[in-house]
Amino acid sequence: MPFHHYALVLVVSAGLAVGLTPLFGIVGRRLNIVDRPGGRRRHQGAVPRLGGLAVFVAFVAAVGVATWRGRLTAGYSFSDLLRLRGLLIGSTVAAALGLVDDRMDLPPAPQFAFQFFLSLIALSTLLWLERFTLPLFGTVRLHDYSWGALVYVPLTVLWVMGMINTVNWLDGLDGLAAGVGAILCLVLAVHMRFLADEPQASVALLPLALMGALVGFLPYNVAPARVFLGSTGAFFLGYALAGLGLIAGGRTATVLMVMGLPIVDVAWQIFDRLRRRRSPVEGDRGHLHYRLLDMGLSKRWIVLLYWCFCALFGVLALVAAPWQKLIALLSIAVIVVLVLVSLSREG
Repeated sequence: MPFHHYALVLVVSAGLAVGLTPLFGIVGRRLNIVDRPGGRRRHQGAVPRLGGLAVFVAFVAAVGVATWRGRLTAGYSFSDLLRLRGLLIGSTVAAALGLVDDRMDLPPAPQFAFQFFLSLIALSTLLWLERFTLPLFGTVRLHDYSWGALVYVPLTVLWVMGMINTVNWLDGLDGLAAGVGAILCLVLAVHMRFLADEPQASVALLPLALMGALVGFLPYNVAPARVFLGSTGAFFLGYALAGLGLIAGGRTATVLMVMGLPIVDVAWQIFDRLRRRRSPVEGDRGHLHYRLLDMGLSKRWIVLLYWCFCALFGVLALVAAPWQKLIALLSIAVIVVLVLVSLSREG
């Protein structure tokens, strides 16, 4: 596929995000959908939390342009089209459900119910976590086994809900979740375009559309943020990233490599809260980015460190062999846990 088709998708999504983000910021203020300082929130003043709507609209519009020009769906099979619909329908529902939470500030139980519903949308549209590339075993397709659904159905639910919560909990510092999401999208696009076992040039337009929307949103979201993603953006971005990791034959190892740090952080917070006999969904400042901030590092430095770490492991995901990726994932887990244990003792 010629380069200018990729450039068009990027320009459309980024341009729309740049133009729409301040407009949705104004709407958020007028509707009083804002985050105010207090508790974990230590920003200055009320900040509108409808930035995620701008990212969502920019992404869908760019996908629409690619489809209109016949560059996205050319050569797609029925199952491919169903997965694409699952990505778009699920993303739309995720943004709508997140908007409800932004407006009503729902407790954890309804939020998890929303996320479970989104995982069912993924399952019903063939966005399954059923293909793995394992060291020594090669590619394993659970769908080929009679018992496979007993494994890939709960794994898909865990994948979708886990990714949404990871993005939601990562969105604690200005520009953090959006920047990490953009890095992951770039890595996925490169992988789909140049490194896939089967040609996936058109599929690479999807992560590029999302990357452009996030890049266009970031100037308003880096510290000091003028607008937040909100639950609208976190739910949408989490579902979209989960779907992009599954839509083209499974890029779960790549997603895990880039998102390894925040995923391990989330897993540690759940374990640590249970260990302290507290609710695992109770918000606090135990996340790594909050602990680094409390140590005196600036928001921008912490965000930059996260971006560099995720980008480094994204590059490794593109060049490493499967067994090397496994070692890298284990290394991420060990490093992050050791750092968190050390910071927990100091705190």
